[in-house]
Amino acid sequence: MIQAEETETKGGHVARVPEVLPVLPSGGTVVYPFQMVPILAVQERDVRAVDEAAASPTKMLGIFAQGQAEDGHYHGDLHEVGTAAIVSRMVKAPDGSINAILQGVTRIRLLSVEQSEPWMRARVERLPETVERDPELEALARSTVSLFQRIVEMSEMAPELAVTAANVPEPGALADFVASNVRLKPEDRQKVLETADVRQRLRLVTEFLQREAEVAEVERKIRSQVQGEMDKRQREFILREQLKAIQKELGEMEPSPEAAELRQRLADAHLPPEAQREADRELERLAANQPASAEYQVIRTYLEWFADLPWNVSTEDNLDLARAEQTLNEDHYGLEKVKQRILDFLAVRKLRPDARGPILCFVGPPGTGKTSLGQSIARALGRKFLRLSLGGIRDEAEIRGHRRTYVGALPGRFIQEIRRAGANNPLMILDEVDKLGMDFRGDPASALLEVLDPQQNNTFVDHYLDVPFDLSHVFFITTANLADPIPEPLRDRMEIIELPGYTEHEKLQIAVRYLLPRQVVENGIPEGMLAVNEEAIREIIRGHTHEAGVRNLERELGAICRGVARQVARGESEPVTVTPENLSQFLGPPRFRWELAEEADEIGVAPGMAATMAGGDILFVEASVVPGKGRLILTGKLGEVMQESAQAAVTYARMRASELSITPTFFERNDIHIHVPAGAIPKDGPSAGVTIATALVSAITRRPIHKDVSMTGEITLRGKVLPVGAIRDKVLAAHRGGIKKVVVPKDNEPDLEDVPAEVRQDLEFVLAEHVDDVLNAALHTQPREEVSKLASLP
Repeated sequence: MIQAEETETKGGHVARVPEVLPVLPSGGTVVYPFQMVPILAVQERDVRAVDEAAASPTKMLGIFAQGQAEDGHYHGDLHEVGTAAIVSRMVKAPDGSINAILQGVTRIRLLSVEQSEPWMRARVERLPETVERDPELEALARSTVSLFQRIVEMSEMAPELAVTAANVPEPGALADFVASNVRLKPEDRQKVLETADVRQRLRLVTEFLQREAEVAEVERKIRSQVQGEMDKRQREFILREQLKAIQKELGEMEPSPEAAELRQRLADAHLPPEAQREADRELERLAANQPASAEYQVIRTYLEWFADLPWNVSTEDNLDLARAEQTLNEDHYGLEKVKQRILDFLAVRKLRPDARGPILCFVGPPGTGKTSLGQSIARALGRKFLRLSLGGIRDEAEIRGHRRTYVGALPGRFIQEIRRAGANNPLMILDEVDKLGMDFRGDPASALLEVLDPQQNNTFVDHYLDVPFDLSHVFFITTANLADPIPEPLRDRMEIIELPGYTEHEKLQIAVRYLLPRQVVENGIPEGMLAVNEEAIREIIRGHTHEAGVRNLERELGAICRGVARQVARGESEPVTVTPENLSQFLGPPRFRWELAEEADEIGVAPGMAATMAGGDILFVEASVVPGKGRLILTGKLGEVMQESAQAAVTYARMRASELSITPTFFERNDIHIHVPAGAIPKDGPSAGVTIATALVSAITRRPIHKDVSMTGEITLRGKVLPVGAIRDKVLAAHRGGIKKVVVPKDNEPDLEDVPAEVRQDLEFVLAEHVDDVLNAALHTQPREEVSKLASLP
């Protein structure tokens, strides 16, 4: 056994290792004896250590690698075994850093750290090598050289390295040289450095070389397989294939954590068979792409939509009819027909759980509670509530989504909302379905046909997903102000439920029970500080609002609450009671007339009833006769149908001239002007026919019209009165306007059942089959004598 006590440098001089050396931590870099290493010392501690070594007689310092810290980098504690190195060359830069070349000399062991600041110094001892020369050691050296030469041939390493390794005479130096020139982990390099027994060191290096030779063989095989396909455009693809082949040979073909998580999420989603097949196909494409590629992100987003959708996740319906009825009554006053329809649905659902969701359409003026009623239904059922506004949508892709070929493609609004709900059976309100648009991007109303058809929406196909999704469990409720603008095919798929305007009594109850308490809370008014009596609320309804719903009523109550809140904020603590007498202090003077009927019986002014977006309204029609040439003048921005009604009324009057005591030449010598006030507002529809006829006959015959009579109905040339729609809204408007007698078509008699009982008791109804019935109810029997000469003009 030979132990080297001294160290021999390349120049043949024997150098002793001092007991204390400056220390240079090298991170993950392991330096072997006789290895030349360039370094860049930037930190002051390292610069001072190199300076001390260069100034010493031996020019020697210790280089110790460091262990791996918690963050994965090599800046932990020093290893026990390192290398003594000589500073062969050193250049100091102007910024104070040092570029130096170090030559490893011998292995050393760290005994203790003598100094940590301002640079590190440590007590060390040389670690001698243990060598027993025998045939086994020679065989190990030859095997090491052979394996190293094989690796050099199969890899891109310089061929000169193999020649150099063959000419290294000492087995220990051979092991160090080979270990410094093959790809090893810092931990493996440190193991080689710490192995003082040359025989064990060669065996360790041979084991590492054998592993590297297998990897190099796989690399060579991959290069030979893909050599013919290599070109500039395919280089990235080939490198990926090489990486996959290497992983396969090493048994490391594990999916990335992200892909594995996505696969598990898809498995937990319990996809339908068709969706599962599509997801499996896309997962294979995902595995074939690198995470940095654009296609990878597109596929990943697509699969995340699959994983997030509630394919089989449902909320359990609360089918307690008594509780549902209580919930609906707590949230809304009146609306008995709608509440009964909801309870009917719950009863059917309780008897047949697999029944398809209905498609209801609430039609009514603004502010009548259509959307809030949907929220109450969702609360009664225990379902998730979603609201989707369709007003102004013109792009079909908003309904069906975009194809995945488009940049930034997304599913349609329905799939997005269902993912947000997290359940496949939410209650979805589709607001303003009567305001859908259409342009070059498609017709959204046509795209809704599949969504709102209970027989088809169980296989709804979104363009982005491109697989069927079951929408049959969704409880769809649509809302509209008018049913006429809804396309007929779409309207045919929905059950229309009308929500007419509220009566004064209903508005009063809603204000007392819901609106006023809510505004008191929202405006931060302390309890007991504000009281609004019922008469004041009635005055607000009559003089400060003009609507079928209660939206403006709530705004006016909010204005009162804000006025009281201002007083409370000033420190006033006296409770406020709002009465009709002090109401103007909060809201100002009344803006609307409650009694819309004329103050006196007028000639040629007939009060009619019209249906508007805000419910019903009183519509006055004025007619005047002036000398002329028989022209018919129509003003007031009338639509075609209303103009035709005026023409029909003139023809009827001419046909009945003798019965009405009109001379035969009257129409040739006079012009007739029919005007409907509020000329900036478009008006159309046939229901003003009897009103126009009454105003016309009154103007011609000079017979005044009773101020408290209002009428509606379509007329024919023969004088027949045909039925019209929105009778309830029109009657409520007449009641609000102070009308006492209402003329409606005979065929609309069943519609009067929808009029609240308290309104029917205040009104007298005339059921007209002919225009004569209307004239008899609306006109005075005698003309006014002071102007009766006009009717007898020759």
